[in-house]
Amino acid sequence: MLYWALVFLVVAIIAGALGFGGIAGTAAGIAKIIFFIFLIFLVLSLIAGLLRRAR
Repeated sequence: MLYWALVFLVVAIIAGALGFGGIAGTAAGIAKIIFFIFLIFLVLSLIAGLLRRAR
């Protein structure tokens, strides 16, 4: 999932450099959403690992 966030970020940077504002904004928004979903999954995974280790 982090891979897709980075892909959309690169697309946003390239589109922004070429002057495609709408596409850049959309790609950046998608990259942010996917990145935050990835962070939530990371935190949940870390918590689950700590709880499993505590047993």
